[in-house]
Amino acid sequence: MLYRTMPKTDDQLSILGFGCMRLPSTDGKIDEARAIAQIRSSIDKGVNYVDTAWPYHGGASEPLLGKALKDGYREKVKVATKLPSWLLESHEDMDTILNAQLERLQTDHIDYYLVHALNGPLWDSVSALRVTDFLERAKQDGRIINAGFSFHGILPDFKRIVDAYPWEFCQIQYNYLDQEFQAGKEGLKYAHDRDLGIIVMEPLRGGTLALPTPPPAIGEIWETASVKRTPVEWALRWVWNQPEVTLVLSGMNEEEHIEQNLAIAAQAEANTLTEEELNLIDQASRQYHSMMQVGCTGCGYCMPCPAGVMIPNCFDAFNKLSMFGKADEAKFSYALSISGVLGTNEPGFASQCVACGECLEKCPQQIRIPDVLEKVAEALEDEDLEERIEQAKIVFKRRPQ
Repeated sequence: MLYRTMPKTDDQLSILGFGCMRLPSTDGKIDEARAIAQIRSSIDKGVNYVDTAWPYHGGASEPLLGKALKDGYREKVKVATKLPSWLLESHEDMDTILNAQLERLQTDHIDYYLVHALNGPLWDSVSALRVTDFLERAKQDGRIINAGFSFHGILPDFKRIVDAYPWEFCQIQYNYLDQEFQAGKEGLKYAHDRDLGIIVMEPLRGGTLALPTPPPAIGEIWETASVKRTPVEWALRWVWNQPEVTLVLSGMNEEEHIEQNLAIAAQAEANTLTEEELNLIDQASRQYHSMMQVGCTGCGYCMPCPAGVMIPNCFDAFNKLSMFGKADEAKFSYALSISGVLGTNEPGFASQCVACGECLEKCPQQIRIPDVLEKVAEALEDEDLEERIEQAKIVFKRRPQ
């Protein structure tokens, strides 16, 4: 494991952190034994930064992490969690939530505490509630050690939030597709120049950049490289190549993916990609942008949908249809994963959308979700949908139990 220094704290942090937003689940609930084993194994192999948040897994992520950090593991890591800015109605709410988080996590302090999911309007709202006074008080009494924020807005708002308080760090979405999205490369450098540590989320764009078999046009680009790498390695090494980045949260939740990420994190030094390799990544970025229909990362902030639509799954199927161009395969996969055939959910088709608009204020990518869902339904739901669902039921029944 490689480590980088958090500028204002001098903490030596593993360049790969363990994020607890997408823990392994069974029947909609966290698979506790498996999740705990994954977290502890990662710590044993050098990970020393673990990130969670109040709403992850419907509030179950923080308590799970508290259990995982028993038996001496708490002392081995820096714990990060987040204040849900959108829930705040009063200044007192901040203390109430932080104290509940300390209890959930079974700890007396949070090493890295973030004001969660800020954009311009949310920052104005929490500022009016004196959030910086709360942060100062919580730092003075030892409940939090370092203060930061995560961001899902536009660049001008990012800069004014950076300048509004002496933050120790920030967390931004950043990958080779999102160099000009939200904070982007300019925001990365702006924060770095002011000595903020930078935590990167969505380095794989919700898994889009890590598909084992990439779209043919992308695969052709990687095939021309003199050094052969997997798609996930290209994506992660691009982020880690930038010295401004302190650490990355990759969203890993499969044992194979964790081992793969750990192996890459053992050798991804900054400034080591060649000009040829950076040019190939730029080509891949341009190609992906030309193929993708919707910029969804699968974060799930839009969920649950009042109408039951499985929004991230619908968008994932729509993008795969666009990228791979295999209509029959995409429509069957859509029927299988969205219909509830697998027994883990009720049907959540795009056509169930009633355009209530509740998802619009939640989406950090600012996607016009109802409009796109209408396009998904048009592309993936036809007169043969019911037949595909019946076929999916047959396939599922044939799977070994």
